Amino acid sequence: MTALRIGTRGSALALAQSTLIKDRLAQVTGRDVELVTVTSEGDTSKASLATLGGTGVFASALREALLADECDLLVHSLKDLPTALYPGLTLGAIPKRVDARDALCARDGLTFDALPAGARVGTGSPRRVAQIRSRRSDLDVVDIRGNVDSRLSRVGDDLDAVLLSAAGLSRLGRLDVATELMPLGFWPSAPGQGALALEVREGEKAADLAAGLRAIDHRETRLIVTAEREVLAGLEAGCAAPIGASAVIDAGLLLLSASVYRPDGTERLTASHGVTLEPGTLAAQLAEVHDVSSRVVDELLENGAADLVPRGSVTDQGGSA
Repeated sequence: MTALRIGTRGSALALAQSTLIKDRLAQVTGRDVELVTVTSEGDTSKASLATLGGTGVFASALREALLADECDLLVHSLKDLPTALYPGLTLGAIPKRVDARDALCARDGLTFDALPAGARVGTGSPRRVAQIRSRRSDLDVVDIRGNVDSRLSRVGDDLDAVLLSAAGLSRLGRLDVATELMPLGFWPSAPGQGALALEVREGEKAADLAAGLRAIDHRETRLIVTAEREVLAGLEAGCAAPIGASAVIDAGLLLLSASVYRPDGTERLTASHGVTLEPGTLAAQLAEVHDVSSRVVDELLENGAADLVPRGSVTDQGGSA
């Protein structure tokens, strides 16, 4: 029997994430599973990602490889995946989410509040830029890109700190370098952050792959990340727009909170709503999730969110850091 093929980027983080899924799929299907590395323009070009076209420069090459039957499924960081479905593909599974928080990695063990005035903080995320400026207008925000190791190598050199995802650091075994984990209530992270997404061809007929995807899929995670990502879709904003969202399920109640920032951090709008998830099918619960997400979006728009983040702002900085 041929091996299942997972398409992945070649970065250390992408390979670490894909290896986690590779091992799990091998366990639940009993089949050999291998990684197929796909290189995109975004991996080789030194130009800014906004110039290259954002998330698409990473995801599109992988998706074309999947459609061309060069692999059987893809592993994405969900926070970097556009909310619109790709023709011919579907999300086959969303595994259990890990830590959704941002991690500050600073010199000398400094926390965010302890950074001195004028400290240089690196990030490639417009959301994080807005959050930094909202909380500490005295800091110098530096636009950076590159893999996790290259970003961390600049701390103590030309940067005082960088902001990365706690999930990415954890999957690389580097969470020990974090000097502070930013609380979600104080510092909401990107919709879907901390979750992975497994993408497959529509109508995939491999029974063992389908069974493996069902075993890996985590219903609670799918519900909460869908709630967060529907805020992006409802605001017609890109996945690196200055928007943070956080959803949790507690005793059957899904609570969703989302914040929209002016890019320079001078203004923030927040809306929070909840819904009781009735026992039933996933489809029925997703309908309830859609209702609560719509209420959050409607409140944000009524309060002027479109003036902070123009609708249709779909550029993204990409990457999984």
